[in-house]
Amino acid sequence: MRHRLAERGIDSHLLLLVPAIVFIIGLFVYPFLYGLGLSFQPQQGGSPFADYQRFFSDPYQRDTIWKTLGLAIPAALLNVLASVPIAYRMRGRFRGKRLLMIVLVVPITLGTVLTAEGLLNFLGPAGWFNRTLISLGLADEPVQLINNYWGVFFSLIITGFPFAFLLISSYLSGIDPSLERAAATLGAGWWDRFRHITFPLLMPGLATTFCLTFVLAFSVFPSAILVGNPAGETRVISIAAYQAAYEQYDYPMASTIAMIMGAVELLVIALVLLWRSRFYTGATGGKG
Repeated sequence: MRHRLAERGIDSHLLLLVPAIVFIIGLFVYPFLYGLGLSFQPQQGGSPFADYQRFFSDPYQRDTIWKTLGLAIPAALLNVLASVPIAYRMRGRFRGKRLLMIVLVVPITLGTVLTAEGLLNFLGPAGWFNRTLISLGLADEPVQLINNYWGVFFSLIITGFPFAFLLISSYLSGIDPSLERAAATLGAGWWDRFRHITFPLLMPGLATTFCLTFVLAFSVFPSAILVGNPAGETRVISIAAYQAAYEQYDYPMASTIAMIMGAVELLVIALVLLWRSRFYTGATGGKG
């Protein structure tokens, strides 16, 4: 029996996958299937799709999708675009590189709550930023940068940039530097080398990084409450799910919103990956 299984590519080493499979089923597959089934059991009765119809027929609920996309997509794009030139410049060796790397990455250890507290102290009406503007005569009254869209957006940038930077740095390190050196010997400048060699090879990594940072930003919840306006312009879809579950105790509706949230994320990711496959279909090169 063992030899027959080995001929089919199955050996005892595959047993090492059992704990991981049990973990995935227990913490991901089962909760998803349970939530999916619960979303088809509306608390108020009716057809299995009644809660989906209620969600999309209510503008107050439906608009949470666009509010969340309006935060997540710009934040993910900015994090990726800001990470590329910095990671590209930091490929080489220079003095103080490790210290600069620590400074760029340390915000990932703060967490959303501590980041929100820092924004409240720095950008609040009595914060350092507004006090500086008023003392310099640049503003007559505090600029409103928290408890609105911008407070949540800044929080997503601070918490998402280190993650995007580390991923793009990893992808850049996987591109064979001899390709750029070869182009340089042929007279190509740094911009031509980046535009025709590095950027196309980096594109798969940029798409993957955008998808991951987008998912992190799309699930925004603490910062939308702490530095946003959870009853207005930053009432994101995760807040709608929370209110349905723990304020209205309508768990089928909360599951419905969670399923819609996952479907929107998958749709955006699918569009990005489809665009990536049309933009570049080659290998990333090097060790990446």
